[in-house]
Amino acid sequence: MTEIVTSIIERGDLAHLALFLWASAATAFAMRALRELGASTRRLDAFVRELARFNRRYGSDI
Repeated sequence: MTEIVTSIIERGDLAHLALFLWASAATAFAMRALRELGASTRRLDAFVRELARFNRRYGSDI
């Protein structure tokens, strides 16, 4: 990564450096968001399983 930044700075292309840094940050944010989405999906799945187990144990037949 430092090689890329150094190369861009040496050429004096600051607009591309800004775009590269923005894209890197956006990608990191998206990856974190996807990881958190997966974790929240697993938590919701565990909650729904516990509700189903509770309903099987204590639910009444209507």
